[in-house]
Amino acid sequence: MAEERDDSEHTQDPTPKRLEEAIRRGDVVKSIEVNTWFLIAGGTLMIMLFAAPMAASLETTFRALLARSYEIHTDGPALVALAKSIAVDVLSAFGIPLVLLTVSAFAGNFIQHRLVLSVEPIKPQLSRISPVAGAARLFSRQALANFAKGLVKLCLFGTVIGALLWPERDLLRGLVASDPITILPFTQSLTMRMLGAVVAILAVIATADYLFQYRQWFERQKMSLREMKEEFRQTEGDPAVKGKLRQLRNTRMRKRIMAAVPKASVVITNPTHFAVALRYERGMNAPVCVAKGVDLIARKIREIAEAHDIPVVENPPLARALHGTVDIDQEIPPEHYRAVAEIIGYIMRLRRLVPSPRPL
Repeated sequence: MAEERDDSEHTQDPTPKRLEEAIRRGDVVKSIEVNTWFLIAGGTLMIMLFAAPMAASLETTFRALLARSYEIHTDGPALVALAKSIAVDVLSAFGIPLVLLTVSAFAGNFIQHRLVLSVEPIKPQLSRISPVAGAARLFSRQALANFAKGLVKLCLFGTVIGALLWPERDLLRGLVASDPITILPFTQSLTMRMLGAVVAILAVIATADYLFQYRQWFERQKMSLREMKEEFRQTEGDPAVKGKLRQLRNTRMRKRIMAAVPKASVVITNPTHFAVALRYERGMNAPVCVAKGVDLIARKIREIAEAHDIPVVENPPLARALHGTVDIDQEIPPEHYRAVAEIIGYIMRLRRLVPSPRPL
């Protein structure tokens, strides 16, 4: 229950995941005033559009019934057939208006929230039969808001209906002695004016109540810092675990670099930010990248290369280009063949001039 939790701890706005979970549980924004407005508006529209056709249809049915009343048989089968005939005529007259009212009732819910199928709201809960919990709900902020809303509605409706009827007080007094034929048009006109006023007032009340209910629902979904951390841990993973995995990946990468760089033929650097170690032997189609890195890893590659007498060549444009276009254990792209070939050719010529214990 919303009243049972400590709201002082729930100060963080709910995440989309928290809101989605609340909707799946059946905890949705629901304003009774919105439903009431749709029903009253649908009923008013039904009277405006279908009152005359309904009255004409029922008049025809019962006029014919009275006109041939002397021919009606009242034995068992005939009485059942008569009842069925009258029922069909009445349902035909009321069919479309009833469909309109049904659609209005469903529209009042669908406009507030999507269709939710959940058994959570109807599950038995001890708090619903607890006297203490019942007393807390009776004097809760929601109950006080409903009481205030009822008073406002009563005052508004009373004031507006009184304002509509007061100018007609003399006519209303004279209806007692009026011809019934003149009473019906006047009554219909006055009824439609009152229904229009009620619909207009309820539209304002429904809008305000929906905004209030949405705010209450949003406040109920607020989260504590502990819940925020727990949700982040569930969706993004435990930060400690992620840090450990990152550390393991970095360690594995460093070990791979330490094992691969000594096999390189040349290391091309930026000179400080990028480093790409290439290996080339006679018979290979193209040089292969055995290691690459930036900043700290680049420095480690240079240190290992210098420790193993691997030539380190500074060529910033080529180092950046190779780092961005070639992956480890991949041949360099054809567009870099010429630049790399010049560097490796130069190194090979130096190797011939200065004998090295390490063949290229």
